[in-house]
Amino acid sequence: MSANNNNSTLKSYVDSATGAVQNAAGGLFGSTGDEAQGKVKQQKAEAEHDASHAAVKVPGGTVSSSGVARDDPDRSAGSWNQTAGSAKEFLGGVVGNESLKQAGREQNRSGQEQEARGQINDFTSGVGDRVSGAVGGAVAGLTGDRSKQDQYQAQHDAGKTQQRGAELDIQKQAEARDRS
Repeated sequence: MSANNNNSTLKSYVDSATGAVQNAAGGLFGSTGDEAQGKVKQQKAEAEHDASHAAVKVPGGTVSSSGVARDDPDRSAGSWNQTAGSAKEFLGGVVGNESLKQAGREQNRSGQEQEARGQINDFTSGVGDRVSGAVGGAVAGLTGDRSKQDQYQAQHDAGKTQQRGAELDIQKQAEARDRS
């Protein structure tokens, strides 16, 4: 995906500000054409911002407009340990086996920690790939190396998807805690 077609959070902020200025200037000077163009630019910027943050979690990874990224193995293993731990805890409660119930609690807690480590790894790795991809792409653009520029763009895009996947899981867990 080329940089020109990629949804960019930064570009959406710039376009939104430009649209707001154009809209205000149009209103101030009585130019309904400029005012309307400013509003359209702001709406387009909002849509681009939303698209740059859109991502879908699938088993073992994340899919976004920027690409596909695999989850850190600790995320799925931690999730499995939480499920198994909850099942043991439930079963221990049903049959009155306190040691099974306690082992389930510990496995669940351990799984939560393991999943959190995986999320942190994915988030930091994603941010790192986005930054190094953006910097490398800029340098490659200055030197005119289109092949390297495309490679760095792919690294940036994969990092963005990986970061968004971790953010989705963290947000979903926070919302679940707020509901309980």
